[in-house]
Amino acid sequence: MNEMTMDRAYRPHGLAHGQQGVLGAPIARIEGPAKVSGTATYAYEDAPAGTLYAAIVGAPVPRGRVTGIDAAAAEALSGVVAVIHDDPRMVTGGSNSQGAAHSGTDAIFHYGQPVAIVVAEDQAIARDAASRVIVSVEEAPARLAMAEQAIEQDHDLGFLPAIDKGDLDAALADAPVTVDLAYTTPVHFPAALEPHASTVWWQDGTLTVRTSNQVIGAARTTIAKALGLDTDKVRVLAPFVGGGFGGKTGVGPEVILAAIAAQKTGRPVKVALPRGQTAYLVHHRSATTQRVRIAATQDGRITAFAHEGVAAQNDDARFLEPIPFGSLPLYGGENRRFRTDLVRLDLPATGAVRAPGEAIGTFAVECAMDELAERLGLDPVELRRINEPDVDPVSGKPFSTRRLLDCYDEGARRFGWDQRNRTPGARREGEWLIGHGMAAALRGNFTVKAEAEVRLEANGRAVVACDMTDIGTGTYTILAQTVGEMLGLPIAAVEVRLGDSDLPPSAGSGGSFGAGSACAAAALACEDILSDLARRMNAAPEDLTLKDGCVTAGGRSVALPDLLRGEPIVARGKTAPGKESQRTSQASHGAHFVEVAVNAITGEVRVRRMLGVFDVGRVLNAKTAANQLIGGMVWGIAYALSEEAVVDPRSGHFVNPDFGEYHVAVNADVPQIEVHFVEEIDDSANPAGAKGVGELGISGAGAAVINAIYNATGVRVRDFPVTLDALLPGLPAL
Repeated sequence: MNEMTMDRAYRPHGLAHGQQGVLGAPIARIEGPAKVSGTATYAYEDAPAGTLYAAIVGAPVPRGRVTGIDAAAAEALSGVVAVIHDDPRMVTGGSNSQGAAHSGTDAIFHYGQPVAIVVAEDQAIARDAASRVIVSVEEAPARLAMAEQAIEQDHDLGFLPAIDKGDLDAALADAPVTVDLAYTTPVHFPAALEPHASTVWWQDGTLTVRTSNQVIGAARTTIAKALGLDTDKVRVLAPFVGGGFGGKTGVGPEVILAAIAAQKTGRPVKVALPRGQTAYLVHHRSATTQRVRIAATQDGRITAFAHEGVAAQNDDARFLEPIPFGSLPLYGGENRRFRTDLVRLDLPATGAVRAPGEAIGTFAVECAMDELAERLGLDPVELRRINEPDVDPVSGKPFSTRRLLDCYDEGARRFGWDQRNRTPGARREGEWLIGHGMAAALRGNFTVKAEAEVRLEANGRAVVACDMTDIGTGTYTILAQTVGEMLGLPIAAVEVRLGDSDLPPSAGSGGSFGAGSACAAAALACEDILSDLARRMNAAPEDLTLKDGCVTAGGRSVALPDLLRGEPIVARGKTAPGKESQRTSQASHGAHFVEVAVNAITGEVRVRRMLGVFDVGRVLNAKTAANQLIGGMVWGIAYALSEEAVVDPRSGHFVNPDFGEYHVAVNADVPQIEVHFVEEIDDSANPAGAKGVGELGISGAGAAVINAIYNATGVRVRDFPVTLDALLPGLPAL
């Protein structure tokens, strides 16, 4: 095992001097043909013989206690095998980053909470039967509106402690220019296209779960704990996952209920949540209220910066949206306050949705920065440049790498920012008002423990294996590129095996830590293989050149099969965070630029073009990295203009729990989008030198749209999303 704890900056020799030229190249996803041909196996496909189908029965009230369940009408239906509601292992909700839900309780924490599972010979019968189960309850008054609940400052939820540095109040009082602004964001759903689905079966006391899950190593542990099993009695499979966005980082209650049903019936069980039920059984992003206060000198130097918010959680979960997470190291200012307070609601659990904290915190901060720029008479880009810190303004640590100024400059140049009309509402094209806006982007970098095995076969091909998942991000491809670059092999000569908890434990897909961690582990395994090849060539590893399946050293070139002589070389690599992440401040950075057109008569908003420039360390694959960033930018558009889950304050129902009414961006909403990179390999981040990509694109994207709308119309909206009723009263006359 080649194990590297990141106690110092480090770059594997094979990545520093690789000659194959595949790492970073815009290579199409190697699993693409399997997906488009329908041969890729997802969670709900290829069930074992005799599989039953499951449906979940939910609580009919948002708060109270279950007093009885009458399953007689359901059990009477032909094709119903069982209705299960009295097993103490049944959980009330899904697991999240802070722990698992309660089990074995009659307490109701939210409407739709699972209280029974029906299994039948086909899906339609199961769902029909579930609708016939009568749940008797003792209802209690429910807490459903954030504004009506007490705010808790003294709580222990979440992972982001409050920060109070300097004398904020005095700096605000003394400053010649200040802003004190309030913003709100609504509930957001993760809204992955593939349903939350699982197929489970027992064999010889071992449970196999083929599921749509982002982090299967943690899932294995959670499932085993919930069912009272040893972890070696659980196998989790997730070779292909159709999107997750944080909603599949934990184990949903339907997985545990299906496993119980499979055990009790002695048959495999399939479960797939209908879209409307997903809203209640999968965590969502909390609605928030946010207050941003900034003090500055007349020339734009920030002296005080506060970002305080309120987020919600129920009584059954431990996560709390870290609202100011992306704000902490973004701008200078010696006096600082950041905190997230809590309100308790009787709604489904809130949890980590793509870019927790940054996705919505940047709405407030980046809009506030534009409002400050206007009061100062400064260009928004210039204000941000003035307040670029030399070191992390909270911790005082040096940045591992930070190319944010270059992102501003390159983005402004490519976008044509100098042509922007600084007067709101001044540029028109017929009945359309044209505006330009921008915003900064930041996502903290994380490395987690990860292992990978690389096997260089006797025929000169390679196999890389770990329990990583590919949730549509290109994991198969970047691992093949990493191994190909290290061992001098074309992509076609590298096989990638993922999505099986029996493989070496890796990072999983979430938090933008998966790619860098998994590729780093694979690179470390390749280092050991290179050492073995060097020994066979009577050379030092640094003297080897590997390309196109040949090893060259000292003027001698040997094909890999000839060097291996019928014996494969197998190696493992392991990476883990260390002192380097404590010594340096690490993040990915970027800048968004947006052009919008707003109809002066109807208030319709069209995003016409969008450009982003990003600093993400090493770019592992230019195409898949750009795709991830574009996906985040599109989501930013949707957050700015349409995404809003609405709660009925009388019942705890979501009014719009499906894609018919919860409006994600569709093709017609997506403009011309460009992505460019300012690349600097970050040797402090991990041995691969790559930082997070997947969550960076959404950070700041919505704020750039909002700022462009203001530039187009002169209407400043602080409650998101921007709706017609918010714009129409303030639109300038034609």
